[in-house]
Amino acid sequence: MIFVTLGTQDKSFSRLLKAIDKEIEKGTIKDKVVVQAGLTKYKSKNMEIFDLIPADKFDQYIEKSDLVITHGGAGSILTALKKNKKVIAAARLSKYKEHTNDHQIQIVKEFSDEGYILELNDFNKLGKLIEKSKKFKPKKFMSNTKNMIKLLEDYIEDVNHISWFNKYREALLYLFFGGCTTLVNIVAFYIIRKFGVSTYITNIIAWFLSVVFAFITNKLFVFESKNTSIKDSFKECFSFFLFRVISLVFDMGIMYLLIDLLNINEMVSKVFSNIFVIIINYVFSKLFIFKK
Repeated sequence: MIFVTLGTQDKSFSRLLKAIDKEIEKGTIKDKVVVQAGLTKYKSKNMEIFDLIPADKFDQYIEKSDLVITHGGAGSILTALKKNKKVIAAARLSKYKEHTNDHQIQIVKEFSDEGYILELNDFNKLGKLIEKSKKFKPKKFMSNTKNMIKLLEDYIEDVNHISWFNKYREALLYLFFGGCTTLVNIVAFYIIRKFGVSTYITNIIAWFLSVVFAFITNKLFVFESKNTSIKDSFKECFSFFLFRVISLVFDMGIMYLLIDLLNINEMVSKVFSNIFVIIINYVFSKLFIFKK
């Protein structure tokens, strides 16, 4: 079986599927072909095509395959190599609008030069490369090949023109939604306090409302948790609230110190305590709660 994976890029890579389809029609490929196409829209009577495949099923297809044909994504290549599979990789090219730039050319070339994979440059020669793969003995990939990983990481960062936003996306989104959470907390605190509710009860109510808001935004937008089952989501929710209770203790302690002992304005104290809480909540969420 041949397993084809195109990753999850938001751009089509139908050029590769057309080349594979052509080889099937010619009779060069006689094996069953299964495709994880991602967002590439392509129909063929010769291949079994899926948009996205669950992780466990994806691993099963990798295990069963005799050959993996993939785009030039480092993650896709490494996944196949770690399963000791023969790999043919083709880089997505910007001139065909398959990617925003041509960094995959360098990734594929480096893996090929090191003897790990076969590089597909000319799609008209895919048939010959498939024949070559039958005798190809790839270099065994070691997960501690630090030089290769370092090379790829440096290249992706320096040449792939990763924007500063994408590079620090998680932290920036956390700060943004952390600011929104703080705003929810402070506004709720201010409104409830206007009704004459005591400072500390008001603080607890405002905290609860902000935690609900924070859990939803952290799970969906910041850490993009992959847990979708009710059981796992409940565990995340429980852990999130548990660690937020811990941060609430810090919050209340700081409020007591600043308001009761140092006689600092309530709103100023609230803002100061929230800055500290945002930092420790980020650490808790990243390390102990959300599964990427």
